[in-house]
Amino acid sequence: MALLVKNEQDQGSALGERMTSIDFFRGLTMFLLIGESTELYGHLRSVNNGFIQFLATQLDHHEWHGLHFWDLIQPFFMFIVGVAIPFAVANRKKKGDSDQTILKHAFKRSLVLLLLGWLLYCRGSEHIVFKLQNVLAQLSVTYLVAFLIMRKSFTFQLIFTLAILLLTDLAYRFFPLEGFNHPWEAFQNLGAWVNIQIEGTEKTSIWASLNAIPTIAHTVWGVLFGKLLMSDKTSAQKIKLMILAGVSCLAIGFSLDLLGITPIIKKIATSSFVFASGGWAILALCFSYWLIDVRKSFASGSKMFIVVGMNCIFIYLFFSFGGSNTVSEVFKPIINTFFSWTGETMTQILISLSVWATLWYACYWMFKKKIFIKI
Repeated sequence: MALLVKNEQDQGSALGERMTSIDFFRGLTMFLLIGESTELYGHLRSVNNGFIQFLATQLDHHEWHGLHFWDLIQPFFMFIVGVAIPFAVANRKKKGDSDQTILKHAFKRSLVLLLLGWLLYCRGSEHIVFKLQNVLAQLSVTYLVAFLIMRKSFTFQLIFTLAILLLTDLAYRFFPLEGFNHPWEAFQNLGAWVNIQIEGTEKTSIWASLNAIPTIAHTVWGVLFGKLLMSDKTSAQKIKLMILAGVSCLAIGFSLDLLGITPIIKKIATSSFVFASGGWAILALCFSYWLIDVRKSFASGSKMFIVVGMNCIFIYLFFSFGGSNTVSEVFKPIINTFFSWTGETMTQILISLSVWATLWYACYWMFKKKIFIKI
């Protein structure tokens, strides 16, 4: 990891020459993840209000077959990382880096992401746990593959991702080992078997490390749309293409599910899930681009999320290693002392909101001090 302290000219470039919608999209995604780390969404389930309970349900993963809003957050992040790759490569070339130097950096970044992902699993464990289930570990795979094929043609990259999805789907369907040949049943599928081989235990997480393979599509598709945004096409043409692609992916994903061909299951990243979540990611990028880079609206509001996007790796590691819990312990006695009259649920919500605001302010402070921690 590197600590980058930029001067004012560099910072102006960060919010000027960069495509602001990318930082906004990434920042909004990470901002929502910060909210989850404060346990706020769980506390909302205790509120006796139908709408708030519905919102809390959408801010949690679907139990198995189906799709909640929260199931889109990891695909959003992996997708926006792909979108940023062509911009990052172009920027490094502009600074004079050779292709070999950029390639070495990509391998180094992938390795660091993998090690950080594994390190998160080591908390509370006596041994190193080699999983590929959190976003950093999976991103180490999807990022590297997307980078290595980014110079291939659009057709090649599209066919490559479709082939990965098809092969993964077939592997789940026809895996021949008894007890793991039920493709869409929890703990009885290929993903569960792979988990057992990696972790060496009889029963592992319902989340599949194998997800790192089909979700390569999210990051590769991100690269394709990053290239689209960098192209000479008009903004109207870019928006039309993104809408067409997004709607097409949604149609494919939900059709596979509704027709009973392949169910949408986030926890094993079925092909229908990848298409559906990819479609929403494309449309979310389209909306961000239209709102911020085309209409140039929401300037003041977007900065709230951009400051998080500029230090997303730092803040993700901070709350993943218990930072939110530590900050919570600071606010807990204060909130309980002055707001206990609001009731237990409300005090818990106030503590979570205080932690959320504190972590956001940490990102804002680093942004103001021109401190950016990157891999």
